[in-house]
Amino acid sequence: MRTIIAKPTVEAIAQAAEILRGGGLVAFPTETVYGLGANALDAVAVQKIFEAKGRPSDNPLIVHVASPDAAEPLAVVDERARRLMAAFWPGPLTLLLPKKAVVPHETNAGLASVALRMPDHPVALALLTACALPIAAPSANRSGRPSPTTADHVQKDIGGRIPLILDGGACAVGLESTVLDLTAPIPTIVRPGGVTREMLLAHLPAVRVADSVLRPLQVGEKAISPGMMYRHYAPRGTLTLVQGESAKVAQACTRLYREAEREGKRVCILAFTENEARYTGLNTRLIGSLESPETIAHALFAALRAMDDAGVEVILCEAIATDGIGLAIMNRMCRAAAFRVLEV
Repeated sequence: MRTIIAKPTVEAIAQAAEILRGGGLVAFPTETVYGLGANALDAVAVQKIFEAKGRPSDNPLIVHVASPDAAEPLAVVDERARRLMAAFWPGPLTLLLPKKAVVPHETNAGLASVALRMPDHPVALALLTACALPIAAPSANRSGRPSPTTADHVQKDIGGRIPLILDGGACAVGLESTVLDLTAPIPTIVRPGGVTREMLLAHLPAVRVADSVLRPLQVGEKAISPGMMYRHYAPRGTLTLVQGESAKVAQACTRLYREAEREGKRVCILAFTENEARYTGLNTRLIGSLESPETIAHALFAALRAMDDAGVEVILCEAIATDGIGLAIMNRMCRAAAFRVLEV
């Protein structure tokens, strides 16, 4: 199959909508990452997503909608959900709600809940409006790989598997949405993202963070949200997170770098701009500033993909504090590293 990359003109969006209505797949940009979309109500079409990605079918999908009203036929929407939709939609917040029968098991992995989100991107919203369907869309990459934040990333991963990629440029946020489970006794963040616990507490009396956010799933524990796999968002090289006091982290990264270098391996350190001077003479890629952690969120997946392009075999990455969006960044880093974390 030939994959076309198209600028999101009116004609290209109409073509994408026709593909979706016909049971096909389309990749499209959102403010978080690029999504691989299918008609969420068509079980056969949804199954094509899993085939294109090589994704386990027990991993639920997020359903994208054009408006809060469009969520009503798909799920049981209570007053709390409406309040959150008013505050954060469109935006990077996904709500887990009790599903209605219209949602096929293939879309939500047979769970009693369904994940719903209204994206904050003009192309995504235009596509949702044009096709007049809810769109099931995980990230548009091969399963387990770093999520795509440009159309080129999508092409490299699943080009030849889908007919069309709408190219809306680089994604603004760079990390997937926050997933909030509203079916839990206390609203629970099961995947952190750009909407933080602190932001949610302005609209809810209590919000907890699932302990699975910074640990792997246990044997027999079912994923109720995307992004809960043990190894996810991963580069091909071996990634190790180094956590502790900043100067000691730099010393440990330098020591591990030299050890890998002596073994003849290609190695790189992913560092914050504030610490650049500590790695003079070493192969280093800056991934943003600790003073502006949203820059780290924006750059992380592109940096991991750059490691693959450069053939880096050993990747060392500084850890970040887990307050605010730092929790989402560490969630992605830990899974990309398969929880290989060195405390110093």
